[in-house]
Amino acid sequence: MSEHNPVTETEEAVESVETIETEQTEEVQEKPSYEDLEAKIAELENTLKDEQLRGLANEQNLRRRHQEEIQATHKFAGQKFASEMLPVKDFLEMALLDQSGNFEALKMGVQMTLNELNKAFEHTQITEINPQPGDKLDPHHHQAMQMVESEQEPNTIVSVMKKGYQLADRVLRPAMVTVAQNQGNEN
Repeated sequence: MSEHNPVTETEEAVESVETIETEQTEEVQEKPSYEDLEAKIAELENTLKDEQLRGLANEQNLRRRHQEEIQATHKFAGQKFASEMLPVKDFLEMALLDQSGNFEALKMGVQMTLNELNKAFEHTQITEINPQPGDKLDPHHHQAMQMVESEQEPNTIVSVMKKGYQLADRVLRPAMVTVAQNQGNEN
């Protein structure tokens, strides 16, 4: 039979109670107080408000910068074309200052001016709309100014009165053309 020692059992019971009390005390000490929780909540709310205000300020700054960029783009949209036109103006002014009366020199000056203008158009993506006789009428690029009886197919171009121009894909001015109609039909 095993010996029963009441002192040992009592000591073990006391140690067990002390261990339980220590664990409960630690649990109580680990739990923050109500005031600590309120302070932490207030701190988190302030942090959240601050981040929200910063986000709104960043959004407003982005919108303002975007508007400034749009305004600058509109303000200087014609800058490239304007700088391309400066040599054309220079040639025209030189032609007006020429006192020689030499028609060939004037003609050469006008040709140089036209060449500069064509270069400017090329650099700024302005192209001619210059249909040829016999081409089909394209209402997106041609404007029929007159219809004439012709042996050509109806709705084909007979002649070009004025060239058209387009900037990239956008028509600035349609080509003004004379269009064939069936013989025997009148306007």
